[in-house]
Amino acid sequence: MANAIGWIGLGRMGEAMVKRLLKAGHGVSVWNRTRSKAEPLADYGAEIVRDKTDLAACELVFTMVSTTDDLKEVLFGEGGLVSGAKKPKVVVDSSSISQEGSAEIRERLEAMNVAYLCTPVSGNAKVAKAGKLLIVASGPKALYERAQPYLQAMGRKAMWVGEGELARIWKIAHNTMFGVIIQNLCEITVLAEKAGIPRHVFLESINDSVLGSMYTKYKTPMLTNLTFDQVTFTPKLLLKDMDLGMGAAKAHGVAMPAAAATRESVARLVGRGYEDIDFAVLLLEMAKDAGVELKPDNVKMTDGLEGDNK
Repeated sequence: MANAIGWIGLGRMGEAMVKRLLKAGHGVSVWNRTRSKAEPLADYGAEIVRDKTDLAACELVFTMVSTTDDLKEVLFGEGGLVSGAKKPKVVVDSSSISQEGSAEIRERLEAMNVAYLCTPVSGNAKVAKAGKLLIVASGPKALYERAQPYLQAMGRKAMWVGEGELARIWKIAHNTMFGVIIQNLCEITVLAEKAGIPRHVFLESINDSVLGSMYTKYKTPMLTNLTFDQVTFTPKLLLKDMDLGMGAAKAHGVAMPAAAATRESVARLVGRGYEDIDFAVLLLEMAKDAGVELKPDNVKMTDGLEGDNK
């Protein structure tokens, strides 16, 4: 294994992040459960390996999977990354998982003399492709500094927030706000449209106001033209993160009434069968509740992610 970096998990986020590493000149060896999804990365210079244990010779192995159980499986399950005699020096995980699950994984890895760094991110696959991710890390400060050049290659900024699993709390808080914002943005967009303001005009004005953000901007084309099939994040995944947020709030004794209401709204989306579609389809449900039938505006809107996104 010639590459210092290994990568497990090539969903929309993982693929985009690996491409940023390759573009920055880093050699990367990759494994994915469905090999066919990994093979296109060979055209960008990645090495595709057959087994997770093939990555054990790498100095750092990044993981980006869906759940705590998925991470445990790829690390400790049959044929897992650390199941053999040889093990990588460092596991760097960018998945969205619970603080408790992360602490358990840290304990098991460190017992094997494998260092562990948490590195969740802010942004979706389009943001990753544009090189505009924020990457937040926790764990030993020296380990963060060791990984920092790779983290920086994948985004616009990397920062360390402390020891242990603090980055998990950061990510849980971040994605809880993520849900609350889309809930409120959909509500006020329906209000404005029912009152007579064209949807694209209202969204443009919000983006140019003090309330505008990278988030409101990159959701604007989808909300304007109802292109919810261009999936960045599903209702099911958002519900998982909202549940992590509510669990953390309970554990720390923090009341979160806005998040609690949003969690129920997202659960309704999941219950109504919205699966392989973007969570911003919430806009349609808010419109139905208001007696409004939405149609695409068919107006070209910027997502604010122009630039280095090839």
